[in-house]
Amino acid sequence: MSDLTATAPGRAAPRMAGRVKAAIILFILFALMPPLASALDDPFYVLIGTRILAYAIAALALDLILGYGAMVSFGHAAYLGFGSYAVAILSSYGINDLGLQLLFGITLSAVFALITGAISLRTQGVYFIMITLAFGQMAFFFFISLSAYGGDDGYGLSERSTLMGIDILQSDFGLYYVTLALLIAMFVLCHRIVMSRFGRVLTGIRENPTRMEAIGYSPFRYQLTAFIISGCITSVAGVLLANQAQFVSPAFMSWHRSGELIVMVVLGGVGTLTGPIGGAVAALLLEEWLGALSEHWRLWFGIFLVLMVLFSPRGITGVLERMGIVRTRQ
Repeated sequence: MSDLTATAPGRAAPRMAGRVKAAIILFILFALMPPLASALDDPFYVLIGTRILAYAIAALALDLILGYGAMVSFGHAAYLGFGSYAVAILSSYGINDLGLQLLFGITLSAVFALITGAISLRTQGVYFIMITLAFGQMAFFFFISLSAYGGDDGYGLSERSTLMGIDILQSDFGLYYVTLALLIAMFVLCHRIVMSRFGRVLTGIRENPTRMEAIGYSPFRYQLTAFIISGCITSVAGVLLANQAQFVSPAFMSWHRSGELIVMVVLGGVGTLTGPIGGAVAALLLEEWLGALSEHWRLWFGIFLVLMVLFSPRGITGVLERMGIVRTRQ
C-alpha cells in the first residue's frame, strides 16, 4: 500500500493539472459575465449566472461522493433545503449575517448527513439510492409541515443577507461575485480532498472496497466522512439560492431537484470536479433556451441527455477530451 500511495499522486498529476486549467478558464469566463451583462444592458444574465454558480457548488459536492466514492445519493437536494431554510429561520430572528447563516446551514447538514449516512451506508447499490431518497423525502415533508415558514407555499425573505455588516449582497452584482468566490473556494477544497491521502483511499474504496478493508482501511468511516463533507458543501449552495431568489420553499429539496443534480454531474462528467460545473452551466442554459422554444422542453432535454450518455459516457468532459481542448486523463 505504501507504494500505491507514493506513486498515485505522480500518476494523477497530469489529469488533475488539466482539470485545474479547465476550472481556471471557467472561473475567468464566469468573472467576465457581469461586465458583459452591463454592456448588453441585460441584468437577466447576472441573475441566471448566480443561479448557475450556486447549482455548480451543489453539483461539485455531489460529484465528490458520486464520482470518487461511488455513492449515488438521490436525496442530496435535502441539503439545499437545509441551507435555504437556515437563511429563513435566522432571518426571522433578525440574524442576517451570511457567515452565521452558512454556519447554521452547514451544522444542520452535518448532523443530518451523519445520522442518515451512518444508516444509508449499511446498504449498497440500489438500496443505497432508495434509502437516501427516503431520507430526502422525510426532510422534504418535515419542512412542508413548518407552517411558521409557509409550509408548502414557501417563505419570502424581506431582504438579502449581509456580509460582516456590509450590504454587498443587496446588489445582484455583489451576490454574483460572492457566489463565484464561494464556488472557487469549494472547488479548491474538493481538489485538495481528492489529491490528499483521504481522497486516494476514497477512490480505492470505490474501485475495490474489499481489498482496501483487507489492507487496513475502514470503508465505512471514509465514505461517511465524504458523505458529511458533501452535504455541508451542498448547504452552501442552498444559502446562496435563498438569497438569489429571496424566497425559500420545500421545492428546493424535492427528489426532482436531487435528480437534476445527478443529471448535472452526469452531463458534465462524473469524477472530474470541473465537469459538474460545466454540467450545471449546460443544464440550466438548456432549460432556459429550450423553455423559450417549446413548452415541451423536457422532452428535448431528455433526448439530448440520452444522446450524450450514448455517444459520450464521460459527458461534456469526454467531448472536450476527444477534441483535444482539455486533458483530464493520463
